[in-house]
Amino acid sequence: MQLGMIGLGRMGANMVRRLMRGGHECVVFDLSDDNVKQLAAEGATGSDSLDDFIAKLHKPRAVWLMVPAGPATEKTVDDLAARLESGDIIIDGGNSYFKDDVRRSKALREKKINYVDVGTSGGVWGLERGYCMMIGGPKETVEHLDPIFKTLAPGRGNIARTPGRENIPGTVEDGYLYCGPSGAGHFVKSAQRHRVRLDAGVRRRL
Repeated sequence: MQLGMIGLGRMGANMVRRLMRGGHECVVFDLSDDNVKQLAAEGATGSDSLDDFIAKLHKPRAVWLMVPAGPATEKTVDDLAARLESGDIIIDGGNSYFKDDVRRSKALREKKINYVDVGTSGGVWGLERGYCMMIGGPKETVEHLDPIFKTLAPGRGNIARTPGRENIPGTVEDGYLYCGPSGAGHFVKSAQRHRVRLDAGVRRRL
């Protein structure tokens, strides 16, 4: 499957590498020309502008953003919305506030552009270990992207399955979960971070 990646920091670049290892085609763009050249040397298709990036993607285009949450993500989504077409997909894999996802998805829906938010965990270790993902957005769009999620996720590995779960369907054991409509992925990710901080605080007091 083809995927476009915008944002080639340590995490975004390693996600591209993991996808290419899994047989996917990646088109990449970043404000740093050096980052683009590095991934192009490893097999990705580089681009030198946003227009060039979009021109190299097959329809329906799927564009994953790994840029800082806030103004950078907002501007990138707006720039893409002005260039993408009906049926295309924008995936925000950063740490956006879930209410921003809801707002963006509504605005993009008017242009018939699909919006998916993915709370992504894995950091710099994800290249080898995989990334755990909490996903929000239109269910049919998420299903279309399943090959991407499956490749990025850790997978079940060689650990024996929990007794009684052999016949339970779903992707949770693979390391990714469809959480619901737009905003649900980042909401679950934020709740997870809050619980980790709370658990750490409790342990410090014990």
